[in-house]
Amino acid sequence: MKKGIILATTLLLMISCQEKTKTETSSNFTTGTKEITLEEIWDGTFSPERMNSLNSMDGNFYTLLNYDKETKATTVDKYRYQTLEKVETIVNSNDLKDLDGFSSYSFNAEESSIILGTDFKKIYRRSYTGTFYHYNIGSKKMTLIGKGIQEPTFSPDSKKIAYVKKNNIYILSLTNGNKLTQVTKDGKFNSIINGITDWVYEEEFAFVRAFQWNKFSTHLAFLRFDESNVPTFSMDMVGKGNYPDQQVFKYPKAGEKNANVTLHMYSVSSKNSKKIALGDYEYIPRIKWSNDDDILVATTLNRHQNNLKLHKVNALRSSSTLLLEETDKAYIDITDNLTFLKDDSFIWTSEKDGYNHIYHYDFNGKLINQITKGDWEVTNYYGYNKNKKTVYYQSVENGSTNRGVYSIGLDGKNKKLLTNEEGQSNAAFSKNLNFFINTHSTAEIPPIYSLYSGEGKMLKVIKDNVALKEKLSEYKMSPKEYSTININGNDLNMWMVKPADFDANKKYPMLMFQYSGPGSQQVGNKWNASNDYWHNMLAQQGMVVVCVDGRGTGFKGSDFKKSTYLNLVKYETEDQIASAKKLAERPYIDENNIGIWGWSFGGHMSTNSLLKGSDIFTTAIAVAPVTSWRFYDTVYTERFLRTPQENPGGYDDNSPVEYADKLKGNYLLVHGTGDDNVHVQNSYRMINSLIEANKQFDMFIVPDRTHGIYKGKNTRLNLYTKMTKFVEEHLINKSNTSTKIKG
Repeated sequence: MKKGIILATTLLLMISCQEKTKTETSSNFTTGTKEITLEEIWDGTFSPERMNSLNSMDGNFYTLLNYDKETKATTVDKYRYQTLEKVETIVNSNDLKDLDGFSSYSFNAEESSIILGTDFKKIYRRSYTGTFYHYNIGSKKMTLIGKGIQEPTFSPDSKKIAYVKKNNIYILSLTNGNKLTQVTKDGKFNSIINGITDWVYEEEFAFVRAFQWNKFSTHLAFLRFDESNVPTFSMDMVGKGNYPDQQVFKYPKAGEKNANVTLHMYSVSSKNSKKIALGDYEYIPRIKWSNDDDILVATTLNRHQNNLKLHKVNALRSSSTLLLEETDKAYIDITDNLTFLKDDSFIWTSEKDGYNHIYHYDFNGKLINQITKGDWEVTNYYGYNKNKKTVYYQSVENGSTNRGVYSIGLDGKNKKLLTNEEGQSNAAFSKNLNFFINTHSTAEIPPIYSLYSGEGKMLKVIKDNVALKEKLSEYKMSPKEYSTININGNDLNMWMVKPADFDANKKYPMLMFQYSGPGSQQVGNKWNASNDYWHNMLAQQGMVVVCVDGRGTGFKGSDFKKSTYLNLVKYETEDQIASAKKLAERPYIDENNIGIWGWSFGGHMSTNSLLKGSDIFTTAIAVAPVTSWRFYDTVYTERFLRTPQENPGGYDDNSPVEYADKLKGNYLLVHGTGDDNVHVQNSYRMINSLIEANKQFDMFIVPDRTHGIYKGKNTRLNLYTKMTKFVEEHLINKSNTSTKIKG
């Protein structure tokens, strides 16, 4: 619930101001006359050209998964970083018997074999089952690993592959006649899971594979989830048959029991597993082997998620000792930044000084030094180049709406900006960190993919999306005007989109868009997403569209992000209402026609804003909203609110199902019935509350669709047509300066 190029357009200059918005782009974003249509937004007309995800190899090489439409062949092709030219084709599906194509691939450590994946069947957001094959590059021999399996992973010695099937872990020997060893035997659906995370870990801790090989392939550490006491949730899936199917899974809602998660160590030689004691904890959100072959580091969190411990686990002794402990007055976020150096000292990121920064510790947990410092956030840690003793990271040092890629010495000296000062840059580094491919964009410049050296020298532009920029020049579009607005004592980041023919002497209806979730950001100096085209389409029909990142959003320090702790959506709602009132004071805003919309957390916010801010908001759209945090999962919700037993007011005082009688305006409620994340139960309860209060509203229930409401023919087009007509009827047509929406 991210240099050295001649740019065709002037870069955005982010200027901080209090209330007065200054246009920081050229006066006209485009000079065209064509109008954006909904069909174009959702048929890919405005999609930028992107690079396929690359897989960095040893040396200065990388591979890409390519598909040839003429030969209908899937290939893994090898390229050289320095030239970006193809060196060879490693595998071609047309050369493989019994395999028409494949959708994924992963190398062993020696890069002499590949696991090829196909026939994927999605489970949840990140998980899937598939059919996987082992392909030996030298002999060109391919063998089946298994069907309906998950997360096949080479051992570091390349002699074994571990995977999970039906909640049990298996190890396939590649050197012993493909002998299969079953590591666990107690796996059972909706009861015991070995080596794969449960729903809430997958969603909130963002990982699926819960097993790790040690360096010499002698031990396999894994997590075991006993979810037998976790309450069950079910959804009816309409499908295409005469009777619906029922999806049943374990989902721990706030205050309910979580799975009992334990760490286990499997010895390949003895074929025995031992449970590892880690003291008192609620969660094990990460496990990672150190460079010491026998030492695993396990991360634990308490239920409040404000006490984090790193444990050194000795695989031979099946024992653990404390390596590092952190506490926080609110909560601690989980990352993948733990990096062990050759001497087993480690790099770690923390918000302990009020901002997210990089630290260096020895293997006894003693701080060596703080590598980055300042009143700004490190937003991504890329890695450590041991030969150059250099750390690479991304941060907001040039303003919270920008992202730059930096290098810095392990000692915290010789910091260098490697990419553009303005806009957002994101790096994909080579395995040896000698090169990176940078993706750079601003609100006016579509994504540019460029090859850089590790020292920050731009070597070659790969893709520049000039064609998209030229295409957009034919359309009537307006720039985003970036500024800040002072609300409740804070300077909040804001963007505004006005009609291209804006007349300051006229009044325009206003639609506010936001997400507002903890640590999130919607006001960023980056290229358009699909919603930006929709907002621009609405603007050209005579409306002002605004986005304000209120308290609780990210990249402005820990205190700002965690200011909403124990009162989720309270202060966020107050900021949206206050922003609307302050903007309504501007002479060109029609104070009688102001709406707000959002999705997920943003849908909760738009609902709350309409109910609590009925003196300023007349209209709201809520897509897949949470309406009571009592209905959402333990990990996310309790991180910000603790349990409902401890903090009932934090749950109920800002739950719109408790005060549906406050509805005075126009309300559109949208939800997919197949949403395994924010259950349609949220909207159904809201509907019941509105009925009991005898309030009229609009609703759009989308059968079987998940949280994103996108699968199926015309699903997004149909949804946005519905929302467009709603905005037209209740905002644009009610303002005497507007014109009717087209498309």
